[in-house]
Amino acid sequence: MTAAATTPKGERRRATLVEAAAELLAEGGFDAVRHRAVAERAGLPLASTTYYFDSLEDLVTAAVEHHSQVELANGRQQLEELATRNRGVQATVELVLDLLLGPPSGDPEADAEAVLLRYERLVATGRRPYLRPLMRTLSDQLNELLLAIFARSGTPVTPAELEKLVALVDGAVVNALIAIDPAPRAAAARMLQAALAEPRSE
Repeated sequence: MTAAATTPKGERRRATLVEAAAELLAEGGFDAVRHRAVAERAGLPLASTTYYFDSLEDLVTAAVEHHSQVELANGRQQLEELATRNRGVQATVELVLDLLLGPPSGDPEADAEAVLLRYERLVATGRRPYLRPLMRTLSDQLNELLLAIFARSGTPVTPAELEKLVALVDGAVVNALIAIDPAPRAAAARMLQAALAEPRSE
């Protein structure tokens, strides 16, 4: 980050670029995040992307972090609402899937495409070693929030059980995508609901 980015104007411009990059990332994956595309989306000069960021990797990292932190913040807010409203299995499942797959838009076709893009993006992070430290941190934060959701919902799980539930969701989604299922979220919801309905071993 340059010294200019620490001024109020610089911070605003940098934040605008990060938000634009995060939008492009969510819409088209890593290949969509390019200096020119980000500058155009942000409505700023092309040179601003290299002025406020040392490299494209730096910009991509900031975009990934911003996108993830927004989702985590939304999840924490929903968790607080969950505490005062319905704590049933359905509400728990929907909140968990919002965090793992993204919130539904009401358009099944668009939602299926968004889930596909999300999984493509997650797999693609493995080809970007510079993202690994951030992804580990974000994964820890997500797991902490998911554990809190299950605990607040009256169905506490251990970290090992959480790992299995997340793997179950991932498997259901990937299978649905392979089968060109138009509703991967529904497939994941069925699997997660069934798993939570199973008797817990003491």
